[in-house]
Amino acid sequence: MNADHYTYRVRWSGDDESYIGTVAEFRSLSWAADNQLEALKGIRALVSEVLEDMKKTGEALPAAIADREYSGKFMVRIPPEAHRQLAIDAAEQSVSLNRLVSNRLVGS
Repeated sequence: MNADHYTYRVRWSGDDESYIGTVAEFRSLSWAADNQLEALKGIRALVSEVLEDMKKTGEALPAAIADREYSGKFMVRIPPEAHRQLAIDAAEQSVSLNRLVSNRLVGS
């Protein structure tokens, strides 16, 4: 697995007064730096080291989010009254409930 395929994010932390680099697939890892680029470089280097260690010990490497297959389906539970209101909204717009919710989720 290539460290470049993982999902990185850099954000400012007021508490730490520094930029924090994180990676979604390794939630326990982070890297603090004075600027965004150094935070990104730091977390990527750390992930590379962790991957090498995991390979040496025979641990399974986490699949990168970007490399996973998605069906486009997921189940979500909502309160019955919210379900009813969505069904009413869908009926008033002459669309399926699925289409209404999908459009709202993706901002269409």
